[in-house]
Amino acid sequence: MKSVQNLTMIEDVEGFTPHISRLVSMMNYARHTTEEAIAGLTADQLDFQLDDESNSIGMLLQHMVSLEKAFQIMTFEQRELTDAEWDVLGTAIELGERARGEIRGRDLDYYWSEMSLAREYTLQELKKKDDDWLEIVTPYGWDEKANHYFKWFHVMEDELNHRGQIRLIRRRITKH
Repeated sequence: MKSVQNLTMIEDVEGFTPHISRLVSMMNYARHTTEEAIAGLTADQLDFQLDDESNSIGMLLQHMVSLEKAFQIMTFEQRELTDAEWDVLGTAIELGERARGEIRGRDLDYYWSEMSLAREYTLQELKKKDDDWLEIVTPYGWDEKANHYFKWFHVMEDELNHRGQIRLIRRRITKH
């Protein structure tokens, strides 16, 4: 990850083409702020839910990991997930009741390791791509199409959205 003093600069990152550098700069900032939001949380805090139908911080972190892995497959391999891959990633992508039952009891080191490994692979693969790759259009969802640039923007904006939820949940934890 980039050093803290560079996080507020959207700029070239060594080893990446110009547009991919900008995307990586933004992804680095998003990940840094997520790391700050989860620092020091215990396993019990990671499992805390505001109510019986809400997501825990741990669920949101696993969602980020699973979504990134799914987009790795869809963009780097340019294919849809297999049924076996969906079986592994789908629960955390969809969240909901099944995720509330399965995604719990893990410590922060587990989630941070999973997030770091997924991001390391993303960055390794992005180094192999050029700016033209970002413009490739493929299916997105059931009836849409999107370019790779949008897909990786979506991974980042999804993390930022859930980071906001994490901050809200964390504030509520301190009240309980």
